[in-house]
Formats: sequence, structure tokens, C-alpha cells
Amino acid sequence: MISANKRHDELSRRALLTGGLSTGFVLAFHLPLRAAVNQPVQPPDATDGKFAPNAFIRIDEAGKVTLVMPQVEMGQGTYTSISMVLAEELDADWTKVAVLHAPPNDKLYGNPTFGLQVTGNSNSIRAWWKPLRTAGASARAMLVQAAAKQWQVEAANCTASKSEVTHTDSARKLSYGALAIAASSETPPKDVPLKDPKDFVYIGQPLKRLDTPDKTNGKAVYGIDTILPDMKFATVAACPVFGGKVGKVDDAAARKIAGVRKIVVLDDMVAVIGDHMWAAKKGLEALRIDWDEGPNARISSTDVWRDLRSASEKDGAVAKSVGDIAKGLSTNDKFEGTYELPFLAHAAMEPLNATVHVRPDACEIWTGTQIMTRVQSEAAKAAGLPVEKVIVNNHLLGGGFGRKLEPDMVVAAVRVAKQVDYPVKVVWTREEDTQHDVYRPVYRNNITATLVDGKVGAWKHKVTGSAVLARWLPPAFQKGIDIDAVDAAVDMPYDIANFHVEYVRAEPPAVPTGFWRGVGPNNNVFAVECAMDELARKAGKDPIEFRRAMLGSKPRALAALNLAAEKANWGEKLPLRVGRGVCLQPSFETFIATIVEAEVDPQGEVALRRVVSVVDTGIAVNPDTVKAQIEGGLIFGLTAALYGEITIDKGRVQQSNFHDYRMLRINETPKIEVHVVKSGEPPGGIGEAGTNAGPPALRNAIYAATGVALRRMPIDRSLIAAGKRA
Repeated sequence: MISANKRHDELSRRALLTGGLSTGFVLAFHLPLRAAVNQPVQPPDATDGKFAPNAFIRIDEAGKVTLVMPQVEMGQGTYTSISMVLAEELDADWTKVAVLHAPPNDKLYGNPTFGLQVTGNSNSIRAWWKPLRTAGASARAMLVQAAAKQWQVEAANCTASKSEVTHTDSARKLSYGALAIAASSETPPKDVPLKDPKDFVYIGQPLKRLDTPDKTNGKAVYGIDTILPDMKFATVAACPVFGGKVGKVDDAAARKIAGVRKIVVLDDMVAVIGDHMWAAKKGLEALRIDWDEGPNARISSTDVWRDLRSASEKDGAVAKSVGDIAKGLSTNDKFEGTYELPFLAHAAMEPLNATVHVRPDACEIWTGTQIMTRVQSEAAKAAGLPVEKVIVNNHLLGGGFGRKLEPDMVVAAVRVAKQVDYPVKVVWTREEDTQHDVYRPVYRNNITATLVDGKVGAWKHKVTGSAVLARWLPPAFQKGIDIDAVDAAVDMPYDIANFHVEYVRAEPPAVPTGFWRGVGPNNNVFAVECAMDELARKAGKDPIEFRRAMLGSKPRALAALNLAAEKANWGEKLPLRVGRGVCLQPSFETFIATIVEAEVDPQGEVALRRVVSVVDTGIAVNPDTVKAQIEGGLIFGLTAALYGEITIDKGRVQQSNFHDYRMLRINETPKIEVHVVKSGEPPGGIGEAGTNAGPPALRNAIYAATGVALRRMPIDRSLIAAGKRA
């Protein structure tokens, strides 16, 4: 029997973003022609004397190929992988490729999935795979047409390779540089055929990253590196209580500090501007600020969890329902488990910063952001200027992890810079950054399941947590469903006849929530994979054998799981208190199977011994980047599993820096092996998949080693030592 909620059956993050939002919301991708003729608000570059067939490609008469990047580089290798996609179909000489970051312009550079110029959701390659290949192929065809006209031959008898066009019969050659001006007069062809993957020259190769040399020789410029003539430095303090305001400020001592230029008092924060960062920092420390803490000064983590757990008892909006869940759960032999994840901070290595110069008729910004056009529009509001009067210069990001999907740091810097007539670089201290973050939501998962013939016969999963999309992208919040919050819950890989997923929106009191690397799947993969291990034990099955039996419709997932088991020596005997744990997930259209091997001492301390990940991400544009992203994501996620938690007391975040918001240290990092499956499927997302894999695989390794079924992160060492279920 099909549930009455069949209309929700296909509701998923992917389905809605690529289908449900496209009508009247997501901008259909088009190849913007002659982008520089009808100038956008902020042109990417001067195109005089260059072949500029669309918004993404520039070729000058010297043959230099510049690729305009619609996505930002924050360590994930996007500049290189997107360049490879463009250069492949353009048949450019890789040694002559340069990268230029695109200006804010949703029309020209909006991500095809969201219709916004945004980098996130592990979709830079997924979203741009076909559009950028088309852009490259179209430009190549125009160059070939120009060469054929000069030679008075058929274009079909010409080929392109390494920035040259060759006439096959006569072996004549013309460089792209020599053809640049002539190609500019050609009409872009329609429906240019794209390369067969077997003919790829760059895609699939482990090419060296374009951003590495400058990052190693010190030439790379991050937002925090900005230096301008007459620039001053500022740092800020906001009320330590969520939503609090500035009361009284005694600045007498601060004004006496050498180098302090100005104290800026706003309604919700105070800034000190100085000749250098040290003066600004010492000046801020010297201020005596009485805060108006407001009504949130009584909020604690206890309140947050009480409210969340209470909300999780309510019925939720149905995200997906297949079969007859009531009948499937009617047996008395039910499994029930609740799984919880805490608030987490982003803790990017580069703290929040923005440099701003506000003039009466213009505002210019230098920063690193994942959401350029939103920064531009919000900065315009703060400056009281039309959006076309705001210029945003985006730089490399020293980590983003979703924090820089928010424009708040730039808005704050604009508000400070409005008080002076010179450029101001505003830098948040690590403490201010940590205690005024936009946090990964707390989540609670209620899972009920039954077993039939050693497999899951019925599965009910209720996800309770904040609806980030309701704030960040309201059209994506429909019929009470946050499609991010149920991602990887509605499309888990297992074959289950009676399947039901609900979502309960529960906003924490006062605490701001946002996207965190891994987004919704980092909660759902954890809950699903932990429950699967407990169900396997209940069924008397090996955890991998248990999963294998339910992967008949997901051959890619099954193949990844089998290879991971082989590479990790699954089943091989281990020493006492050493266990292996597995996680299987289909996040971001990537299938990844991960096995963690960990040792637990009698005091509950956990040592990571080895991690094996097998990744089927479809066509791996750059296999080295895929491996690096999985390695980094695993470390990010394992750090959270071992140490990560933001707690609240008296309306304040209790953690402040890396001493009490721990990172995994180099001596704690295990050997990590990543195996990339060769595939002809379209590329999936890779930047966040490793983050989601680490926590459940580690938890399951602890379960295997000790029999303790932890149900909350970070791991509770006292529970492990006592041998209790968490």
C-alpha cells in the first residue's frame, strides 16, 4: 500500500533544488555571450584585444588563456578542477592557463543549481560540469571556424589541441593567440558536441593545483592579507550574550594607548580602530563595557536540549513514505534508538575579516566569501548605497566550511568603516570568532525499525532540528520540510520495503544556526549508520554482510563497500579493545564506504589506528584533489567526533579558542588510505563526503571494540570506560 503522503515520496534536497525550485526561482543556465559588451555591475576584467566568447574564457594575442572562476577557492581545489573542465573542452594548453575570480553577478556566474553565485553543498563540479564544458567547446569551435576561414577550408577538417588549431590535410597550424581577434567575430555555434570521456586529455589526470605555487612562496592573497594605502586596523567586540546590546562604554583608558585612532560604539558592538592590529586589540581590551544582556542571559545548553527533545516527540512533516509503515512496525520486536549531535563552530584557520572603504558615493570591499552577490547586496544596505556602487573584491579563503555563506562579517565591517574616511581592515579575534559564530544546529534523530529475515523490514526516521534553509533560502523550505535537514535520510542507499522519514522544525532559543561542512547529511549519515550497526548486532549479522544484503538496487554503493572491506582487511582478527567500524553513504551523488580502525583503552581514551575510504564520485576530474578532500574531510569529521561541542551557559558560548575547542593534532591523525573508483558516471560532490563518514565509522569501531553503543557525539569517554550505552 502507498502512503497518503505519496506527494512527498520524491522530496529530497537534490530533487527540489534541481526541479522544484527551478520554476520561477533558479535561473536557467545560459552561456552569456560577449559579456563585456553589456557590462555587468562589476566587470571581471578588460576584454579589449582578447577573445572573450562568453563569461568564462579570455584569450589574448599572446596566447594566454584566462579562465574566469564562478566558484571560490577555499582549499578544496576548485580553481584547478573547474579550470580542467573548461580547458578540456577548449583544448587549451594547460601551461598557459591562468585563473581570475569572477565579480559578483548572479546573471553571469550564478550557480546553476541555486541561481545564486554561491560555493557550497559540494556542488561546484556537479553544477558546472555540463555548462562549463559547453562554454569551452563553444569557444573552441569559434577558434576552429576562424582558422578554417583563414585557410579557406572546411572546419570539419581542422582539429584543436594545446591552444593550436591544425588543418589535418596540410598540417598548417595557428595558435589561439593568433586567432584571438578573428575568433571574436565568429558566431557561437549551437549544440556543440562535447568530448567522449575516452578522449579526455586533462580530466581524470592528477594535475598539479594552480594555487599551490603561490601558497608555498607567499604570493597568495587571502582576504586577511589586504593592505591598502592609508589603511587602519580594527577589531570588534559584541555582547557575549546572544542578542545583547551595548550599554555604557568607558573608553578613557583605551584612548591613552599609542596607535588607537577611534572608538566606534554601535548598538550591538564596539570597535577600536588603530594604526595596527596590536593597537586595536589592546585598545579593545582596555575598554570598560557594560552590556545590556537582554532576555537570553538565562539560556543554557540544558534548555536547548530540553526543548529539542520535547519537540522530537511531536509528529513531523512527512518527507518520504513508501509502503505501509504502520504495518511494518506492528511487530513487538522493534528496535528504537535516538541519536544526537551538538552545536559546532566552524573554526576556520583564517578568522573572520573584511577590509572596507566607504566613500560618500561608493563602497569597496576586500574579503573572502562563499556568497559574493549576497555580500554585495547586504553591504549596499549597510552603506546606504545602491548595489551598483558597491565593489566586492574576493580573495582566497583560509577555510570556509559554510561560515562564509553568511555576509554578517562584511556588514559589520561596513558599519564600522562608515564612521571614518579611510579604509579599515576589520579582523575578529579567535575568541570573538568562536563565540559569535553561526553554529551547526543541534539535531535529534528518533529511529524505529524492525527486522524481517535478517534485513530491515520497516524503518521510521524522525529528524528534529533547525531549518537553516528557511532563513537562508526560503523557497527551499516548503510544506514544513527543510530539504537539507533530511538529505541522506530520504535517499539512504538501503532497500527497505516500508520506509518513512519525518522532519520536525525546532529552532534553538537565541542561538544562530547555519551550514557546517557536511550540512544535513552529517547528521543523517551518523544516525542511519549507527542504527544499522545496532540492527546488525540484533540480527546476529556481521555489519558489512548486513548492509550488503540490502544494496541490490545500489550497485555502486555495494561495489564501494566490497572494496573498502577488502582494502581494510575486514574480518581479520584484531587485538583486544581494537575495533573496525564501517560507514556507507550516498551523499552529494557520491558513494563512499569508510572503515575506521580504533583502539580504546580502559579509561575510554580512543586512538585512531587506520582509516580506509573507497570513493565512487563518478568521473573524478582530478583524482589527487578527490583524495585530498576525503583526507581533509575525514580529519574534520573525526575531530568533531572526538572533541567537538559548543555549549551554552548564561546565554554565552563557553568555548573560546583551540585550547577548549580542540582540533585533531598531527600525532593523533591516523594513516588514511583513499581509493578512487574509476567511473564513467557524471561527477558527484566530494568536499563534504569525508566529513560525514568519519563520526559514524569511528563510533561503530568503538562499538565493535567495547560493545558500547554511543548515541551522541562527541564521544563520552566516561561512558566507554564504564561500558554503558550512551
